[in-house]
Amino acid sequence: FLVNFKRLTTKPIFMNSKVFMVLRIILGLYVIVFGLDKFIHFIDFGESAEAFGNYMVILENAKVMYLAGVIEIIAGLALIFNKYGALMALLLMSVSINAFMAHAAFMPESIAGATVLVLLNIAVLFGYKEKYKGLLAG
Repeated sequence: FLVNFKRLTTKPIFMNSKVFMVLRIILGLYVIVFGLDKFIHFIDFGESAEAFGNYMVILENAKVMYLAGVIEIIAGLALIFNKYGALMALLLMSVSINAFMAHAAFMPESIAGATVLVLLNIAVLFGYKEKYKGLLAG
């Protein structure tokens, strides 16, 4: 009974290349759909709280939603094709956290989608952790 402890401490069993690829593609598709919705509005989100609606109007008037949509679409494509995915996962984290915080503050009853987004984003960042070693070395 021999256990390779070095392998267990360097890469979790659940984050093998196939699992990472599936998570990466799911996140990529997820953000492409929501990124495209920023431009062609095909998802009906139903009624929202007045404060959340006002917040969204401010973001739309400042063209922030278009910027977020562009980031989501480019990040989604990068993640699906695994080209510059590590960089785009970092950029996407700002969009993910903003979505999560906006739902937490204004519409906590509909936070599930934003929570999935943040968790997928964290999992993908964790999958790319080897690529960030140079940044974190100091």
